[in-house]
Amino acid sequence: MKPRLQEKFETEIRSSMAESREGTNVHALPQLQKIVVNMGVGKAIDDKKYLEMAVSALTEITGQKPIITRARQSIAGFKLREGQAIGAKVTLRRQRMYEFLDRLVSIALPRVRDFRGISRTAFDGNGNYSLGLTEQTVFPELNPDKYLLPQGMNISFVTSAETNEDALELLQKFGMPFKAAS
Repeated sequence: MKPRLQEKFETEIRSSMAESREGTNVHALPQLQKIVVNMGVGKAIDDKKYLEMAVSALTEITGQKPIITRARQSIAGFKLREGQAIGAKVTLRRQRMYEFLDRLVSIALPRVRDFRGISRTAFDGNGNYSLGLTEQTVFPELNPDKYLLPQGMNISFVTSAETNEDALELLQKFGMPFKAAS
């Protein structure tokens, strides 16, 4: 069974974007390609259990086993050695991507304390959007008693849009709660 947002994209979003861009091939319209969820775990340098907790949390949130990210270079000031495990990340595509986006937009973001919408300025110039969450416990899948230490995460939305405006329009149609334009 297709996820709700994938169905919405194929029936409503794609057709409404095609109307605004007459003469454009349907496959040339902007679409969401992948979502990357990344947790940097600085405390993993001292204690491996923090990294294991982050991996466990990411697995529960995304439904996919994360890969361990490692330091590219040594930094003496941070007591960091090259190759040392310092985080975890998951790349979501297809159905899992749409299911995660649906849970993020409809459940997790409204649970963020003092939430007034997400920034419109976090685009990279090529149609990709990044967002940071300070706590992983906004996801209802996680038991707050098991994950006592607040751990943040970065979520990157990679689109096929060539401009920030096209990507903004696409993400708004998916229901992303952007702040009102000022």
